[in-house]
Formats: sequence, C-alpha cells, structure tokens
Amino acid sequence: MFQSLSERLQDTFKKLKGKGHLTEADVKEAMREVRVALLEADVNYKVVKEFVAAVREKAVGQDVLSSLTPGQQVVKIVRDELIELLGGQQSKINLSPKPPTIVMLVGLQGSGKTTTCGKLANLMRKQGRRPLLVAADIYRPAAIKQLEVLGKQLDIPVFAMGQQNPVIIAKKAVENAEKNGQDLVIIDTAGRLHINEELMTELQNIKNEVSPHEILLVVDAMTGQDAVNVAESFNERLGLDGVVMTKLDGDTRGGAALSVRKVTGTPIKFVGMGEKMDALEPFHPDRMADRILGMGDVLTLIEKAQSSINEEEAAKLKKKLKSADFTLEDFLDQLQQIKKMGPLDQILGMIPGMSKIKGLKDQIDEKELVYAEAIINSMTPYERRHPEKINGSRRKRIAKGSGTSVQEVNRLLKQFEQTRKMFKQIGDLEKGIKKGKKIKFPFPF
Repeated sequence: MFQSLSERLQDTFKKLKGKGHLTEADVKEAMREVRVALLEADVNYKVVKEFVAAVREKAVGQDVLSSLTPGQQVVKIVRDELIELLGGQQSKINLSPKPPTIVMLVGLQGSGKTTTCGKLANLMRKQGRRPLLVAADIYRPAAIKQLEVLGKQLDIPVFAMGQQNPVIIAKKAVENAEKNGQDLVIIDTAGRLHINEELMTELQNIKNEVSPHEILLVVDAMTGQDAVNVAESFNERLGLDGVVMTKLDGDTRGGAALSVRKVTGTPIKFVGMGEKMDALEPFHPDRMADRILGMGDVLTLIEKAQSSINEEEAAKLKKKLKSADFTLEDFLDQLQQIKKMGPLDQILGMIPGMSKIKGLKDQIDEKELVYAEAIINSMTPYERRHPEKINGSRRKRIAKGSGTSVQEVNRLLKQFEQTRKMFKQIGDLEKGIKKGKKIKFPFPF
C-alpha cells in the first residue's frame, strides 16, 4: 500500500532536509517531484494540481524559507495537506439514538461487499453492538449462502428470505431486528458488473423503504481512478454517507484513497486490510498520512496489539522474560500472538522509520514464523520447557517431524537462547537499579 509513493516522497524530502537554507527554486523543484509521484500513484489530476498549489503557496512563505529547519517545515505542510486531502479527521458511523441503526452497503460486483458486511458486523459487535446481517442480494449466485456461512462463522444472525423482492427483505429484516432486540442492521445489497439504471432504481427503492442511517459504498482500491468514478455515480444517485475501501493491503498505488474524498466529498470510513474477518480498520486520515510519509503508525499498532494480546498473559510473560523461566512454550505463544496481529510487513511498516528501509517487504519471510512454529510443535512438552536437554538425536527427530533441517532447528534454538539471555540481562539490570547498585555496563567506553 502506497509503497512506491511513500518511497518517492521520502526521497524528495530527504534532499530538502539536507539543505540548511531553502530557496523558492528548491521548493519548486521538490513540488515538481511531489506532483510526478502523486500522478504515478494514480491520484486524480485535478486533486494533484490543487494539492501541489496549496503546498507551494504555504512552503514559500518567509517564515518557512528563513527558519532553521526549512526542510522539516515543508514536510509538516505536506503532512497537514495530506491529512486534509484524506478527510481531515476520522469519520465514524452515525448511530441512531433510536435503535436499530440501519446500514446499507452498496457497490459493484467483485468489490468485496458481502465479505465487508461480515467484517463490519464483527467490528461493531466488538464495540458492544448486536448486529443482524441481511441477505438482500438475490441475483448473484450463492450470495445468500456466502453471507449465511459468514454469519455462522462469526456467530452473528443472518436474515434471509430467499429470492423475494429485496425491498420486502430489507423491510422485514428491520421489523425482525426491532422484535429481537438487535440494534444494528447491515443490509448486503445486489451489485452489477457496471452501473445501470435497474441497479440504481432497486437501491433507491430500498433506501426509500427503510431510510438507512448510513449508506456505505464498498470500492476496490485496486481499480484506481475507476473507484473514484464509481463513487461519484453512486453519490449522485443515492447520497452516500461514506466509503469502505477494500484490498488496501494489496499492491495498490493508493490513488483512489487520496482522491475519493476530494472528488466526491464523501469520507472514507473503513479500509479492508486483508481477507480475515478482523481485517477491517476504521480510517484515520492523520495515521494514513504518517504511513505515507514514512512516520509509522504507532497508535494503530498499539490498538492491534491490545486486541490480539491478553493483558493478563502479557503481565505473566513480562515476569518470565526477566527471569530464567521463559521457555519455548512461551516463545510459541508469542509467535501465535504476532500472527493474530496480521502480516509481518504491515506490522513493521507501522513502526516509525521502518518503511524507509528499501526492499523491507522483500526481506521479510513470513515462512520463517511458520517454520519456527512447526519446529516447536514437533518437540515434546519436556523439550519445550528444557531446550538445553535437546541433544543431537532429538534435533534430528524434531527436524524430521517439522519438515525442516537440523540446521534450521539449531538456528531456532540459538536465537531463542540469545533472546532469553538478553531479557535476563535486562531483568538483572532493572533489579540492580532498584537496589541502588552501581551498574557496570559491558561496553568498551
């Protein structure tokens, strides 16, 4: 996501930061590079033109050019304008004061609409809502079945009436939710391969019948400016309240995300960051701007960690890390917790400065985590608790059982031992500081 754009912008700002004094010519050259980078990222031409003009106007101000850190000032201006371009502030779902809140998801076929219904229901349930999924797409083969499977997987009820009129299905679903105390109704509507009059008329009829509090358009970020054109058309006919952008974790240049708010006036409310049912994130313009500029996204990283890691278990682990009690069983638990947080390259990309490492994604091999898990799972409980007892014959058996080599088993055990020693030293250091001892550091200075 945004990788090429991010690298181009960071290279441009690196040149600016290296100069003690900026001239108007320096700013002009930098803005030319920014313009090219945005156009290559498939950002709408008019949006690029307005964005660059706004940044240039602020960047050539006297207090910027004469400041002690002009390069950093320009980066701040670009960041502020990016945030504004992406919507300014987070835009949340408008919840009705009188339940149920009705959310209608619309979009073309193939945008990920039905899956997004499940993801949204899952996300809102974590926030204390009681959702009901509604199967109102009666045209696409297996659309109803797909939603029912997702509902079963998530343990969320699905309202379906087979091939009945979608308007009647939506109306009956709302009545059903009121009767059963569900405070959120998410309607999965039909899509087409392209926008047509029949589709729009049906969606307008559903809107008129149930008066949804939110109409969210689901668009595929991989389609670039086509996604923006689709958003414009749907907004004109239905009056959208927000956009859900799917597949933003893929090899997308990001142009649609940077253009849609400016072109349509409709905010991005959620982004799909993977295929799993928990891979839907609220959209934060400031955090996305920081990611694009290589500043990381620590807040989202913390939120992911909090939702994936048990607080009580984390406290126990902290205690174990500082003693000699940290075992391969604990190490396996940590690997599984990391996997829950999402793809490793996404997690590392949220750490400030990590995205500046060129080719980071290519250097990260997710298979290493899989191999490590397989190796530890091939050990007996005794071996996991006493890795020092794993001799040559045991190593051969573990390698055979995990489908790896003895060398890979040796490497994992060595890495584990180094990690355990490092955390033990940190624990000893903390104890020494608390007791007021003079600490002698093992460094040659």
